[in-house]
Amino acid sequence: MSNIYESAANTLGLFSSPCLTKVELRVACKGISDRDALSKPDPCVVLKMQSHGQWFEVDRTEVIRSSINPVFSKVFTVDFYFEEMQRLRFELHDISSSHNGLKEADFLGAMECTLGQIVSQRKLAKPLLKQGNAAGKSSITVTAEELSGNHDYVELSFSARKLDDKDFFSKSDPFLEIFRINDDSSSSLVHRTETVMNNLNPIWKTFKVSLNTLCSGDNDRELKCIVWDWDSNGKHDFIGEFQTTFKEMRGAMDGRQVQWECINPKYQVKKKNYRNSGIVILNQCKIIKMHSFLDYIMGGCQIQFTVAIDFTASNGDPRNSCSLHYIHPYQPNEYLKALVAVGEICQDYDSDKMFPAFGFGAQIPPDFKVSHDFAVNFDEENPECAGIQGVVDAYQNCLPKIQLYGPTNIAPIIQKVASSASEEMHTKEAMEYFILLILTDGVITDMADTREAIVHASHLPMSVIIVGIGNADFSDMQMLDGDDGILRSPKGEPVLRDIVQFVPFRNFKHASPAALAKSVLAEVPNQVVDYYNSKGIKPKGLSDYESSRTFSP
Repeated sequence: MSNIYESAANTLGLFSSPCLTKVELRVACKGISDRDALSKPDPCVVLKMQSHGQWFEVDRTEVIRSSINPVFSKVFTVDFYFEEMQRLRFELHDISSSHNGLKEADFLGAMECTLGQIVSQRKLAKPLLKQGNAAGKSSITVTAEELSGNHDYVELSFSARKLDDKDFFSKSDPFLEIFRINDDSSSSLVHRTETVMNNLNPIWKTFKVSLNTLCSGDNDRELKCIVWDWDSNGKHDFIGEFQTTFKEMRGAMDGRQVQWECINPKYQVKKKNYRNSGIVILNQCKIIKMHSFLDYIMGGCQIQFTVAIDFTASNGDPRNSCSLHYIHPYQPNEYLKALVAVGEICQDYDSDKMFPAFGFGAQIPPDFKVSHDFAVNFDEENPECAGIQGVVDAYQNCLPKIQLYGPTNIAPIIQKVASSASEEMHTKEAMEYFILLILTDGVITDMADTREAIVHASHLPMSVIIVGIGNADFSDMQMLDGDDGILRSPKGEPVLRDIVQFVPFRNFKHASPAALAKSVLAEVPNQVVDYYNSKGIKPKGLSDYESSRTFSP
């Protein structure tokens, strides 16, 4: 086990230097200048980290509509290395309501700093800059907090009844905000519910929040809850508030309810017979034990790595030195570089080191019909190759025997790996997690089928990594990576979880192979954990004591 653990840690860069602590970063902005006089901006902050002189997106906040002083509820979690200069860039974008991507967003300014600066000051406030100049009077404040060792989550379900009506022609549109009161009496936004329109008895959606975020591991820490009546101009009307603690919330753990009177202090003073502005009810409080990626790896979970290679004609004749498939005697082509960079890390998590390798978009012997999921070693019964070197050898051997053709269809290969993952799912154990690496030189032609296949695969223990080879326009491929919004099937069904990571190889042409691998594999540990935790599957090898441990009173 120790070998798996050490290689897992080393290859993922977890212990390239020991990660002493994780840090949570909270973000708020002030004085954002309006896009135009008629509308307020819809801000979103993107966090980027520098590696080898390039900026890579780490995460982003939610979009807050019509706000010039947004306080974001999204919490960024980053590893803190004392001995490294970790450069961060916080970019503020105004995202139009019709499109959640950054392409059509207005850039409002950025702030660059190091993680060390934030940690040493705990709260860093700086002006936002645009082309090196101050972006009006807008500023950003980043607050850091060390993450305690407790990774458990709590699931909460709130509703309310008989809330005050604040709207003239219709009923109030209530939403609830929960704040944690810190040791210095400041408050941190923990969660903001969705708005329930035109309803004085709202039932808000169940939500999950880490216990660390909710109360810093302190059952008696004060929590402040505020109910607002949403207004489209961003000037929300105050309905009422109440104070509570997580200790009090735990009263709703065994099918019981906890209730609070929602109080408007002004009405309390002015109105003689004032009782309250409504009742807020906690219908459920459930503690969810969270396990880490290494818990699963050390419990014996294997990463099943499969590679799929694009053999369409747009790659160019492999005998021609301009072809993306040209085999240079001394210099590996981009397909080989990407395959080795990602494969070498994944192979450390697979005990038998046997990897299925498939090709798509070529005419194959003996009858030279087009196939979109043929075995690169031409053994359909056993497409596995021995080690990454075995995949490299099979790839080089098959090139002279096939005819590059088309179109670029990747749904069949996703479905093929999904069928294996589906069998694993029925074991209800954390034994095998599938990673499909697709190397392609162009925009795929079966986008509708691919979206359908990815939505189906999001219910299974698998992730899909797509590396774009060559200089094609890959902008359409970005939609498969759910970061820009939620990927949906043609029928409108959303992905259950974000399982696709897409990167163009050209972004890493001058970086080390490790940079490419780190980028495409960065999301995998969370995807593994999200899948097994969502299914309630514990790591194998944990004692009943360890797996049933909950947040202590």
